[in-house]
Amino acid sequence: MQRRDFLKTLAGSTAALWALKAGGAAAFAGDGAWPGYDKAFVINNLGGLSDPNLRLKDYEAEGIDKKTFVVSPRILADLKASGMTAVNHTIGHVMGPGDPFEISVADIAFWNQVVRHNADALTLVRSVADIKEAKQSGRCGIILGFQNTTMLGDDAERVDTFAGLGVKIIQLTYNDRNRVGDGSMVAENRGLTAFGREVVERLNHVRVLVDLSHSGEQTCLDAVKASKRPIWISHTGCRALADTPRNKTDVELRAVAEKGGMVGIYFMPFLRDDSFAMAEDAVRHIEHAIDICGEDHVGIGTDGGTTAVDDVDAFRAVIAREIEERRKAGISAKGEKPGVVTFLPDMQGPDQFRMLAAMLSKRGHSTGRIEKILGQNSLAFMREIWGA
Repeated sequence: MQRRDFLKTLAGSTAALWALKAGGAAAFAGDGAWPGYDKAFVINNLGGLSDPNLRLKDYEAEGIDKKTFVVSPRILADLKASGMTAVNHTIGHVMGPGDPFEISVADIAFWNQVVRHNADALTLVRSVADIKEAKQSGRCGIILGFQNTTMLGDDAERVDTFAGLGVKIIQLTYNDRNRVGDGSMVAENRGLTAFGREVVERLNHVRVLVDLSHSGEQTCLDAVKASKRPIWISHTGCRALADTPRNKTDVELRAVAEKGGMVGIYFMPFLRDDSFAMAEDAVRHIEHAIDICGEDHVGIGTDGGTTAVDDVDAFRAVIAREIEERRKAGISAKGEKPGVVTFLPDMQGPDQFRMLAAMLSKRGHSTGRIEKILGQNSLAFMREIWGA
């Protein structure tokens, strides 16, 4: 069923059939579609504007400029159809060659330009008020965030520079080791460095949100203790359900929640030990996180966009090549292997958040709890860090 047909049917009939995509998740009919979705704040704690199908193209052979497709008509249409209110959009240096500082400054300028040129669909978020305005205007709020601290070099005061340029979220580490601490794939698990504590202090001072996704367990626990403000893990899973370093232990989850922070559950293969995760696995991890953290401290951070993959088999081949490149670079995570895709096959595309809400509703979660998971918890947490 095409999305436009589905929405038309849903609006006109209480007997609308919601056929969830590609095997694994049950179908919802009639009142199974959660009725509160359109009024809810939907905040993706880590995601982005992307079309995964473009990764199937040979840019050099076809003479395509990648930046031409950063916000293609399809991406914008899918984003609008998703109803997402705001997203923590990764920019700046994450890994690879080049000067991290220069790359990150240039990326901030580029994404400011992207948002300005698409002002009918996008708006830049510098405050909670901007997220509320995005909801009222039917646009998507773009929150500028880093997934590493490499761009700081050895100067913690660069935090102030990036805060002034509009970066609202900074993740301390990626999978590997940096000056701040050890990432999730570093076996030594040495924790936060003295420089890392200085960085956390600066982030607290300028009210930039501290993100502990991808961090090693000791780095996470050290940062929770070092921070004077609540912190979050924007995108992760629960290690109690899938034992991989990219997921967080109950000790980490509980520590973040007790500090007043929150945890976003991703829609990634790491939700299962065999890495072949489906929609039901995301629900299991959300429910476990609620059991450990409480319903006021759990949200979503898909680590993906809102455009679905058209040719999954071809995409698997691309991912296999990328995984090999990541392994050679020493940044691959446990669970990345051939055949695995970086999304949930039965919960991808513009309907993913509606599907999640419907599944949670069917499992007996209240309207209030679903609203919190979709975005109210994130909104409250951002207000705590950024102010109004």
